[in-house]
Amino acid sequence: MDRRLTPATERIALKGSGIERDAITDGQPMRVAVPLADLRRAPDGARDRQLLHGADVTVIEERDDWAFVQAAVDGYCGWVRGEALTDRLPPITHRVSAAATHLYPSASFKQDERALLSMGARLSVTGFDGRFAQLHDGLHVPLQHISDTPADDPAAVALSLLGTPYLWGGNSRGGIDCSGLAQAALHGCGIACPGDSDMQAKAFPETETIRRGDLLFWPGHVAMALDARTMVHATAWTMSVITEDIAAATARIDASGDGPFRGARRPPLDARIAFP
Repeated sequence: MDRRLTPATERIALKGSGIERDAITDGQPMRVAVPLADLRRAPDGARDRQLLHGADVTVIEERDDWAFVQAAVDGYCGWVRGEALTDRLPPITHRVSAAATHLYPSASFKQDERALLSMGARLSVTGFDGRFAQLHDGLHVPLQHISDTPADDPAAVALSLLGTPYLWGGNSRGGIDCSGLAQAALHGCGIACPGDSDMQAKAFPETETIRRGDLLFWPGHVAMALDARTMVHATAWTMSVITEDIAAATARIDASGDGPFRGARRPPLDARIAFP
């Protein structure tokens, strides 16, 4: 079993998973209450991925200050700080659609910001005040930065993150890696997508031609096509999200010993996630 998708620790398994452990749990629904939470392979271990504000999870085990969870959106499992989670689950109504946004204590951009949220963060809007939406916790977010409907062009979503610093396991405007960018682009359009590049390569069908929105794969790396000749990706080569000529990138990656190119795959537009 792939540990990243296995909803069980060495002691406890999630009911219905088919995994045998000494204890079986129904799990506890909870939600990420902080702007960003690292999802780690062990308490205080290496970061695998990140969970954005508003992400729903099922808590399978709690241990000291940590919780072992499974993310609702893609099934990814790991450990997060318990203080990052809440059992308050108001209805989700919107997502952050801009690359990033600030939360304010009132409907004024002249107030000191309280938090920075990244694209894909999920929100519970309870009302509107001029050019701001009020959230369930009383904070306010600019209307220009949120949406209750998915975008229709994954490549455009990926391009909105140009210049974002590269971060291994990153899923936010503050730092993102290649598979995080691919997932953010597809999730922004309401299209299901696994969390890591090897999972993404297995999830989508191969295509002989390359068109906008296709995913392009190398060993341990993924990019998104803008057209048949250019792509956008988060790369450690520049430590940022950039656009690049596909042929030039392929030659550069081959020369570095990180090739070969493993082809293109096309995410099916009917594989949908709940939105917002």
